Amino acid sequence: MTETLKDRSVVIFGGTSGIGLSAAKQAKAAGATVIVIGFDATGAERVAAENGFAGWRAADVTKPETIAAALADIDRVDHLVLLAGTFVAGTILETDVGHLRRAFDERIWAAVHALRALGDRLDADGSVAFISGALSDRPTAYGTAVLAAASAAMEALGRGLALEMAPRRFNTISPGTTDTPLLARTLGDGRQAYVEALKEKLPLHRLGTPNEVGAAVVFLMSNGFMNGEVLHVDGGSRLV
Repeated sequence: MTETLKDRSVVIFGGTSGIGLSAAKQAKAAGATVIVIGFDATGAERVAAENGFAGWRAADVTKPETIAAALADIDRVDHLVLLAGTFVAGTILETDVGHLRRAFDERIWAAVHALRALGDRLDADGSVAFISGALSDRPTAYGTAVLAAASAAMEALGRGLALEMAPRRFNTISPGTTDTPLLARTLGDGRQAYVEALKEKLPLHRLGTPNEVGAAVVFLMSNGFMNGEVLHVDGGSRLV
């Protein structure tokens, strides 16, 4: 069943840039009341004003108290989207454990704290969308083992909560390499060379766009029979 997003309350963590911002714009275009939550208050306020969103909040998703504060005055949430997270890389034998732990803090524990903070204010007929990523299927040999584990854990969490918190729906979006600001920050000066080499291997010979992945997030909100699923939006990258 396709559900209308008109007048639905949508809250998007990580909604101030990249995939989250695109999803926010598309949800608003579909009639939703959208609140975006970002790390930086100034940036979140600017993005909300530029796009006519209903509101904005700032939160550090590794700190439960800031998650709770960001959600405290929201009366009801129909669709919660959790896309915040950085690229946490490092080998397990050499990297500070506190740094590696952030991969789980930004994903698993941020989701747990957001859901606990909302409680019954998350509508019983609503939905929650998590994000994992291609690493959950295809880890690399370059210090991504913990991040891959955290990504795969999000998919497992979504399946478990689809049962535990039914009839609320839980799904996970798993994008392939997407041309976002996070990718540019992660790769720095090596971005162009990395992207060109990757394009040669991918079936579509290009990266995904935030609009394409954002549209998939909106699909998960609006299709009332999508539940406990992992939706891959990767251009076939898992095939190669």
